[in-house]
Amino acid sequence: MLVAGVQSQGKVEKGLKMKAVLEETQGEPPIRPTRNVIKLEVPSFMDKIGKRIKIGMVNMEEEDVSEWRTHGEVIPIKFEWVSEFFEWKDLFPEWIDEEEEDDGSTCPEIPMPDFAAYESMDMIVAKLPCNYSKEGWSREVLRLQVHLVLANMAVKKGKRDWNWRTKVVMLSKCRPMLELFRCDDLVRREGDWWFYQPDMARLEQKVSLPSGSCKLSLPLWGQGIDEVYDLSKIKTPAKTPKREAYVTVIHSSEAYVCGAITLAQSLLLTGTKRDLILLMDNSISEEKRQALSAAGWKIRIIKRIRNPKAEKYSYNEYNYSKFRLWQLTDYDKLIFIDSDIIVLRNLDILFHFPQMSASGNDIWIFNSGVMVIEPSKCIFKILMNERKHIVSYNGGDQGFLNEVFVWWHRLPRRMNFLKNFWANTTAEASVKNQLFGADPPKLYAIHYLGWKPWLCYRDYDCNWDVSDQHVYASDVAHERWWKVHDSMDEKLQRFCALTKERKTALNWERRKARIMGFSDQHWKINITDPRRKHLV
Repeated sequence: MLVAGVQSQGKVEKGLKMKAVLEETQGEPPIRPTRNVIKLEVPSFMDKIGKRIKIGMVNMEEEDVSEWRTHGEVIPIKFEWVSEFFEWKDLFPEWIDEEEEDDGSTCPEIPMPDFAAYESMDMIVAKLPCNYSKEGWSREVLRLQVHLVLANMAVKKGKRDWNWRTKVVMLSKCRPMLELFRCDDLVRREGDWWFYQPDMARLEQKVSLPSGSCKLSLPLWGQGIDEVYDLSKIKTPAKTPKREAYVTVIHSSEAYVCGAITLAQSLLLTGTKRDLILLMDNSISEEKRQALSAAGWKIRIIKRIRNPKAEKYSYNEYNYSKFRLWQLTDYDKLIFIDSDIIVLRNLDILFHFPQMSASGNDIWIFNSGVMVIEPSKCIFKILMNERKHIVSYNGGDQGFLNEVFVWWHRLPRRMNFLKNFWANTTAEASVKNQLFGADPPKLYAIHYLGWKPWLCYRDYDCNWDVSDQHVYASDVAHERWWKVHDSMDEKLQRFCALTKERKTALNWERRKARIMGFSDQHWKINITDPRRKHLV
């Protein structure tokens, strides 16, 4: 949509690659490696489960499961392995046709069992692939396939107990995927055996979603922006969540206080009735805490979490403080929003979606600026334990979380629209600026990359004054942020004042832009921003 020539070429290439994958999978089924069969011992927790039960076995063809027959009938679950040519990027492409201008987006098929061929089962057991010594092992499609076969069998054929739970057992040296089997549902671990009793309403919602980010979990609907989405189209857990909230995090400095105040204002303007929770550390002064509270935030003080791989005093030294979100267990679900974002349309619909739901960033990565999460003490513990082991591609929390939650659910980019112009063309700028300025709004949220609006003069986007920041420059988006700012109480607006240091830096960048003769000529604009005379 944004750049016709580039996008059309991308669609053709994507279509050819998808066709190749599907053709490969339509050939002979992949040959499963053979090895010496070893008798599979039964974990001790099976003694408490009893005898004469029906046990479904997934991916167990190469195991001697004879000892399991002492507990009941063993039923092999047959399915075809995915092709070796099927790659993670086929399920999680960098770009999809969200606007459905062409034929819409599609996902390659992951082979599943013939579920109708099986009766109800008391327990489903699976051996999970775990090539943890191999780079990229967590994004092996076969690993995801076995998880999905297991989850679907549990949903479609697993017997429920009085708490609406089914018994699921996995054999794996690696932790099962948190995205499907929550650590909260782990009953017991014994060696490489993992015994879960998942909440089936939650799991049913998970398997109802697309198999990857190759399709939107929440499709765009209708052409009218005032149209209300039919919530009956969304499969949600039967249990009604106790409490839900929007949440943001600021720490280590007061640089984002203005952004957080404006974010709160933008959320309130959408009419949401959910709580607004702000996590902050002790670097925020009492005066600014009171301002944040007056803006609508319920404040909670946290202790920062250091990124052990970050250099001392670097920008990302304490950005793992975001892990504290998972400690908010008095809430069932949170929508996290970065404080350099403003919300233009009500986002409450996102509370109907599971963790991890987010918009795409690039390749198979989601953007952590807006994400749906479900607080959990055991997930927080896992995040803390993995700090020294996981390598973040960008050194920050986004890279880290993408290694923990590799299977995520794509939200429309309009829910977290990044203010950037990577293609650097007139067509791209025209389309995006039209979206930034649309009134009534077409976007749900704008994510301000580069220099933040409150760090610029009101008169124009100061990213124009820095050569390598031009990709983030938009006067239309800049004006949109200030429109929200101006709707705030004047007592709160003063917390968006300029500092003496920032004014000096802005004037220096304007001077350099003039000397370099930037063709956009923003450096010629006469500055009228009244904040330049009322510095802090």
